[in-house]
Amino acid sequence: MGGKVSCTLGEIKNRADFMIYWGGNPAECHPRHFTKYTIMQKGKFLPTGRKARTMVLVDIRETPSAKAADIFIQVRPGKDFELITALRAVVKGQRVDEKLLTETGVSIEQARDLAERMKQARFGVLFFGMGLSMTRGKHMNSAAILALAAEMNAFTKFVAMPMRGHGNVTGSDMVLRWSTGYPFGINLCRGYPRFNPGEFSTVDLLVRGDVDAALILGADPGATMPQPGIDHLARIPTIVLDPKVTHTSRLARVHITTAATGVSAPGTVYRMDEIPLPLRPALKSPYPTDEEIVRRIREAVERMPAWTPKANGHVAMM
Repeated sequence: MGGKVSCTLGEIKNRADFMIYWGGNPAECHPRHFTKYTIMQKGKFLPTGRKARTMVLVDIRETPSAKAADIFIQVRPGKDFELITALRAVVKGQRVDEKLLTETGVSIEQARDLAERMKQARFGVLFFGMGLSMTRGKHMNSAAILALAAEMNAFTKFVAMPMRGHGNVTGSDMVLRWSTGYPFGINLCRGYPRFNPGEFSTVDLLVRGDVDAALILGADPGATMPQPGIDHLARIPTIVLDPKVTHTSRLARVHITTAATGVSAPGTVYRMDEIPLPLRPALKSPYPTDEEIVRRIREAVERMPAWTPKANGHVAMM
């Protein structure tokens, strides 16, 4: 099974009466999410707003988002996959080893109560953040939460949606999906796309030292990646395209200042529900756009004589 059962934020605003935030802290990371699209909004089919909605927060500790939740479930660090798997079994009425479930920090009673509430919902949503997708288990955690949402549709309407991080992450995923068939973790060294998260993901390539050069657009891995990955970026030729100086810029051999997309450069950004939004610049900039710089680099590379890459060489693009 692959893919995800999803919808738009507008549908969530108008229909969702039950929502789970797993491994995310929207109160601080997405401060307008509650008020614009989810628990606080009065929807077409939920005219009473907050009174008609139930919010569950699943995280390793209480965060400011817990104050907005009706139910807070504390899971032990690194045990998200086990809890999701047990919850999938409880939803289907299968036997669950209570001792193994207790190791996640959640009792069988809590799991059964949550499963029953999910089944009773008219329209449920599973929002999952980087506390799930970037911790132990990584893409397996994401696959498990997507599978749970899909399986819930045997009982009621349920969807899943990632709470994306900084920048136009969804836009990157969308472009890669329609151009290669895969959203991330793609290797093109053989002349065709190969997909294998954990092997071809940028952070894994950098930590293993498999990358010979890096071109970084609109991201700051020097501020967010594990230290071995940051150290490797400092050792290799790194080029950064960014409107401002970042942590990664200080590690790079070359920093090219570009116009800020949406402020002084046109473009298209994808909202976290994969809806494209056109951006019209309000100001003019003396700097070139990301698109113009990448086009110039490509044209310069095409003019270069043919070369043979190293057997294990990789160029990371972020």
